[in-house]
Amino acid sequence: MTRRFADVEALRGAIGESLGSGSWIEIDQERVDAFAAVTDDRQWIHVDTVRAAAGPYQGTVAHGYLTLSLLPALGRSIFTVDGLRMSINYGLDRVRFPHPVRVGARIRAHATLAGVTDTGAGTQAVVSFTVEIDGESKPACIAETVRLLVPSRT
Repeated sequence: MTRRFADVEALRGAIGESLGSGSWIEIDQERVDAFAAVTDDRQWIHVDTVRAAAGPYQGTVAHGYLTLSLLPALGRSIFTVDGLRMSINYGLDRVRFPHPVRVGARIRAHATLAGVTDTGAGTQAVVSFTVEIDGESKPACIAETVRLLVPSRT
């Protein structure tokens, strides 16, 4: 269930708290191939199923940046903030890819609110995400994201 905050002030009250875990998404070869085509990163461990089957992961794996790029989709089912005109991806402070995501695996994100800071343009929310892989002990990705939350005009 998505955690819903009435506004930025309500979100501010959750600093340091787990915001929850999102829905599972299966990573299939079609998604990996599409990402490879869009990013022009066609390394064999991602797209050559025959060669990858004999490789270090016994099959193709998702690009780390594909996993990272799914954070907005993975996070959408975790929490929302009402009263915003928009929420903008402002950047990343730290990203690591501890474990590969094999094609066919399911991933989901867990989010913790690390901080909230007011700026002239809105409010920056720092959210720490851990992307877990179903059945694996190590996460696929750990990332600290920064969102710029712009309130609705009143």
